[in-house]
Amino acid sequence: MSQPRLHETLGELRPMLLKIARLQLRNDTWAEDVVSETMIAALEGARDFAGRSQLKTWVVGILKHKIVDQFRSHGREVSVEAQMEASEAESFDELFSESGHFRQRPLPGWGDPHDALSQNQFIEILQACVDKLPANLGRIFMMREWMELETDEVCKELGITSTNAFVMLYRARMRLRECLEANWFAPARAR
Repeated sequence: MSQPRLHETLGELRPMLLKIARLQLRNDTWAEDVVSETMIAALEGARDFAGRSQLKTWVVGILKHKIVDQFRSHGREVSVEAQMEASEAESFDELFSESGHFRQRPLPGWGDPHDALSQNQFIEILQACVDKLPANLGRIFMMREWMELETDEVCKELGITSTNAFVMLYRARMRLRECLEANWFAPARAR
């Protein structure tokens, strides 16, 4: 890819990169810093980009590492707001019967996750569902599942216990399930 085209593509990706960084870091200045560092790293490493993935995937991978570096360099500063949010109680009792089982089984159509993930439309709907999560749930979900941080590292960064982390991850997954059933699997059944 030519240097001018790379600059243009990075400019187009910048809003999405900022959105991801802000969700994770909760600090506009730090988010701007990691996005700038990401774009510089992409420009400097353009020759190393072999095209085995999409440019967007490669740049988001760089961002992921820059965010993790930011977490490590700022330690507990990142976690104050998330810790306050983590203490908020949320009720999911309506999803379960008194015996602890789901009141309603998951809709058919979950199928092979690899097939679903390969569809761009699914990715867009999944991202919209993640964006709808409360900030604390979206953040912990992205740290654990997208950034692939270990649970103990997530707990340390957010200043929460492992029990709290597992509850928050469970709640995030349940909300994502509900959102995907309403916006992806249910419309497919109607066809």
